[in-house]
Amino acid sequence: MRLSSLLVPVLTFSAAAGLSLVAASFAVTAVERNSEIALRQSLDVSGMHWAEVTADGLQVILQGTAPDEASRFSAISLAGGVVDAARVIDEMHVPPSEGLAPPRFSAEILRNSSGISIIGLVPAAYSRETLVQDLRRLTQAGPVSDLLESARYQPPKGWDTAMSFAVKALSDLPRAKISVDATSVGITTMAADDAERELLSARFNKMAPPGLRLVLDIKTARPVITPFTLRFLKSAEGASFDACSADSEESRDRILAAAHSAGLEGKASCTIGMGVPSPNWARAAELSIASLGTLGAGAVTIANADITLIAAEGTEPALFDKVVGELENTLPDVFALHAVLPIPAEVGAEAVPEFTATLSPEGQVQLRGRINDERARDATSSYAMARFGAEAVHTATRVVPELPADWPVRVLAGLEALSHLERGSVSIQPDNLRLRGMSHSKETPAEVSGFLSARLGEAESYDLKITYEEPPAPKDQPMSLEVCAEKLTSLQDVTGKIHFEPGSATVAAGSSATLDKAAEVLELCGPIRLEIQGHTDSQGREGMNQSLSQARAQSILNELRARRIRTSTILAKGYGESTPIATNDSEEGREANRRIEFKVIFPEQPAETPTALEEAAAADAAAAATAETAGAGEGTNEQETAGQ
Repeated sequence: MRLSSLLVPVLTFSAAAGLSLVAASFAVTAVERNSEIALRQSLDVSGMHWAEVTADGLQVILQGTAPDEASRFSAISLAGGVVDAARVIDEMHVPPSEGLAPPRFSAEILRNSSGISIIGLVPAAYSRETLVQDLRRLTQAGPVSDLLESARYQPPKGWDTAMSFAVKALSDLPRAKISVDATSVGITTMAADDAERELLSARFNKMAPPGLRLVLDIKTARPVITPFTLRFLKSAEGASFDACSADSEESRDRILAAAHSAGLEGKASCTIGMGVPSPNWARAAELSIASLGTLGAGAVTIANADITLIAAEGTEPALFDKVVGELENTLPDVFALHAVLPIPAEVGAEAVPEFTATLSPEGQVQLRGRINDERARDATSSYAMARFGAEAVHTATRVVPELPADWPVRVLAGLEALSHLERGSVSIQPDNLRLRGMSHSKETPAEVSGFLSARLGEAESYDLKITYEEPPAPKDQPMSLEVCAEKLTSLQDVTGKIHFEPGSATVAAGSSATLDKAAEVLELCGPIRLEIQGHTDSQGREGMNQSLSQARAQSILNELRARRIRTSTILAKGYGESTPIATNDSEEGREANRRIEFKVIFPEQPAETPTALEEAAAADAAAAATAETAGAGEGTNEQETAGQ
């Protein structure tokens, strides 16, 4: 009895467990099938037909041979998006990639007095020991530093031939750099002169094996040039160099270009060497040659930092002084100039020394002629810059010691006199000062004469010829009131009407361009009396419209202030709905009535004052009227009295 009562629960529990196992088995099978089907469909849609899918319980196994690693990774990512990534098992394969291309084998051999070093990448099959031994056999080779790296690849075709040629070429070069690869050899070295360079070039080209590309860079040593010399001559027959030295190819090209500009024809050459006295050698040579070209004939010689410029006989002294002055003021600091103007044999005396300064209508000042010394020249230039502006003064004066002691005083007095003119020139000679030009002031001749007498003394001679011209009207005169009024009235027709935010005094963003243009016009008008008028339509209460129109007019005034317009003579006034320009019965009319107007206030015209002739005519008319009244007799008076 007890056994049967225990058996029933056990059997019941066993049956339930069996049913659960069967249900779980069916569920796992369904999950496997669904996962496998869904993943296979996704792989097929993505074109991954090479991938195989196998479901094992909850796990999904990917198999097959992927074309590459990228495709394999794409398949794994796709599977992780269809099922849980933790359930995906990767059993796919990728075929091994093809073998890597061999590296580029090359070596560089350097040789100098300290020995030989070789660096680069060579095939492992190539005997580095043999190469080092061959290099050590070179005469006086010194120590050999092996800095090569090797790689396990077969030597490329031509490698052994190229290396053998490089070692053989190095035996003739105590200083060189040789670059080697399987197809070419590059040799960089120095030769004592051009002849040795040609000899080495011919030898290496003859030694080079067929099919090997040979690149030669053989430089010759630069000679030491002392003194570093240049001599350029120009005459009626043409221009030529007696000597030409340069410190570089660029310097040579600049000097030859200056010579061709000065009249040199045909080919010329400069020796490139060492010993240049200044890095500005080419600049000094350019300026000196150009100066000789301006003179037209003569010779210029540069020896280290000393420059001698000799003009041809008959050169105009004024031109000579101008050219020499400009050259002295533009030469680099290291160089010193000695200029010579030969005295014509028939004259036998030097021309009268002169200093000139010219003032152009544009305000540019040219200083030419002679000055006592460097200090006087600096003082003259500084004084001129202070008077006329540093950017306006061009100095081309020449230092000549044999000048009168009071020469600087006369020069400065002449510059001061010139500063009173609008345009003109001053010429100073030992016995005279001559000033010519134009002034906008009628008092200028008297003023200049007064201070020249004070500066030079009563006994000194000076010649003045100053004309007077009416000063031109200022270019920036303000526009007339009529033009300003017209432009402000038509402003909104051209640039657009000024708008505000609905029901407020805030200017709409689209009206900024119109206000900018209004500010530009007011800048051109100058200080004028202006009324900014605000108007509204008739909608709303009259008091509210009056306040809104006043606020909007004030906003425009504030906008003009923000644009830095002086508003002391500008008034903002609101008129509300009192002055419509269209009907308020339509939207178009109301829009026209909502407006800002700019009204220029013209000054009141004073009553005309009668002229003397008009006053005399009026007096005559009054006298005639009085006489006529007296001739009418007392009857008139009696009649008037009676009428009373």
